[in-house]
Amino acid sequence: MKKVPFKILAYLILCGLFAPAVLAQSDAVSVQGFFNMFKASESSEERFVFFFNTPNRYNENSAYDWLEAVNVYLNNSEKTKDSLAITHYKLVQSQIHHDLGDYDKSLAIAKELYANERSLGDDTRATLFELMDVTYSKLELYAKQMEIRKEKRELGLTENIAFYDIYSNLGLHRDAMKDYFENEKKNVSEKDYYGQAVFWNNVGTFLRLDKSYPTSLSNYKKAHGFINVYLNDVITEKSEKQETESKVLRAIIDGNIGKCHVLLKQYTEALPYLERSIDSIKVYNAGKYSTDLVENKLEIALCYLQLEDFEKATDYLSDGTRPIKLENVLKKNRLLASYYDKTDNFATASEYYKRNMRIRDSVEENKSDLWEKQLAAVVGEDKANAQRMMEEQRAALEKSRSDMIAKDEKISLVFISLIFTLLGFAGLVYAYLKSIKNQRLIAEQKHIIENSLVEKDSLLKEIHHRVKNNLQMVSSLLSLQTKNTRSKAAIEALEEGKSRVKAMALIHQKLYQHDDLSVIEMQGYIESLINSVQSVYKKGGHNINITVDAEDVELDIDRAIPFGLILNELVSNSFKYAFPKNEDDGKIYIHLRKIANQDGFFEYTDNGVGLPEDTDQRTNASMGIRLMNRLVNQLQSKLNIDKTSEGVRFWFNFK
Repeated sequence: MKKVPFKILAYLILCGLFAPAVLAQSDAVSVQGFFNMFKASESSEERFVFFFNTPNRYNENSAYDWLEAVNVYLNNSEKTKDSLAITHYKLVQSQIHHDLGDYDKSLAIAKELYANERSLGDDTRATLFELMDVTYSKLELYAKQMEIRKEKRELGLTENIAFYDIYSNLGLHRDAMKDYFENEKKNVSEKDYYGQAVFWNNVGTFLRLDKSYPTSLSNYKKAHGFINVYLNDVITEKSEKQETESKVLRAIIDGNIGKCHVLLKQYTEALPYLERSIDSIKVYNAGKYSTDLVENKLEIALCYLQLEDFEKATDYLSDGTRPIKLENVLKKNRLLASYYDKTDNFATASEYYKRNMRIRDSVEENKSDLWEKQLAAVVGEDKANAQRMMEEQRAALEKSRSDMIAKDEKISLVFISLIFTLLGFAGLVYAYLKSIKNQRLIAEQKHIIENSLVEKDSLLKEIHHRVKNNLQMVSSLLSLQTKNTRSKAAIEALEEGKSRVKAMALIHQKLYQHDDLSVIEMQGYIESLINSVQSVYKKGGHNINITVDAEDVELDIDRAIPFGLILNELVSNSFKYAFPKNEDDGKIYIHLRKIANQDGFFEYTDNGVGLPEDTDQRTNASMGIRLMNRLVNQLQSKLNIDKTSEGVRFWFNFK
């Protein structure tokens, strides 16, 4: 007979000891019910704490039952003028309206409490600020959300604040992910499986919103693995709140995995994840309005429409779910229109299309204006943070300089006393002191000059950084405009413009990242530029073999910017036109070097389909070639084009 390992035996004993107590507690709750336990509490404070520590409170009684009871308690408290009880019940009331999806009502009640927030206790104030934070997010009032977060830091309710989710909500998904990864990864312990699940789920969401669907799916699956490990860990004790929150998180991750499969057009693979997510949210987030539940139902309806199972699609579209977010309202109308199109009910389909057009026309202008203002607020906050850091550094430098001056004064007094004491050696001491003073002046001047140079370099880097950020903002605005443009030609023009803006932004990024601000190392810049262009043409260009030969070549900014724009046009044209059938055998060769007389030589070749026969006649009509000719003229050279037997070759010499 095999021996049972000690750890397994100990685990079985623990389960035998604690299982009866856990089951008894579970039975007691199920008999009495959360709602009855809430009403049985003796004071408003006990009800307040119980309510906010019971995540699955609506599993037996609806939120409307809770709201009715809270209204009665609130009316009684107002009659007795119990200010503490009034605060507790109004905050509970605001949370219930939030759970029901009535965010305007929830915020109105919260604002009443916020007007007197200085009289609140720390726990009550923290709960109020957290509720206002998430409610402003639901209402897309991100500038207000930033103000609340800054006030939380000023009041000491939190040490650090972050705006990653706000950046993402404003369309800056890649920037949000980069900052989130750099600042939050170090704060998550390897053994904190729940924290790891939250972290990788957020990273996956940033990537999904940035349209990097395969990478996003990989991160979601990593998050799914961590949350399963956390839930299956029977050794670590978890509260009922932690257990419920972790199961809700797993349901959200399931839904996100399903969304990625839908975006990758893998509809059959998406169905089990979406169905499991919907079922879990209904159980563990019962009675609360859930945006994830709404989005998952719309996604599963889309899957069934694509699979032509119209009966199941209409089951999800007509189940009474009420979308609140504008994008979900528009999506539901689109799905209904698609359903009626597929079932040949064109009149009803047209009505839903018209309904979406009316909604867009009514909100597009105001929302675009609000979006730009809130984006400006985020950029302003970044500038304010940078300015605050510079002020702190300047103050530290001033203090150091004052300390040095004070020390110099003390040393001067010592030397003066020595001069009066040693009158007999006046000449020698005088010559010695003169020498020391000159050396000190030289050292101090050298120190001042070095500090000035360091400050100048810092300011130049800051300028290049801000120019890069402004160009990225222009790129983001072009992306927003692209989403609101229907003309294919206009979209292509905007995408080309955005690619050129990114090429210029990359120049400034390389400058402030490089120790020498006067030149740019071209090998790294060209590789980064190619990666940037590849991200624009996601469906092509990834299997092309690209060789870059520009080691030890450095250019100043006046040459690097036109050079970067030229290369951007060449690589973009290769990705779009050079390999229409198969890019697996595609090759691109980029060569840049200095020749003996200090002139530069640039060569770009690809083995694609080459240029058409009437290239010379198209030159005047092609904006890309005209742009390259003008840029090469700026480099005091002429663009040469050779039609080879396989592909095309562009080259020129430059000063």
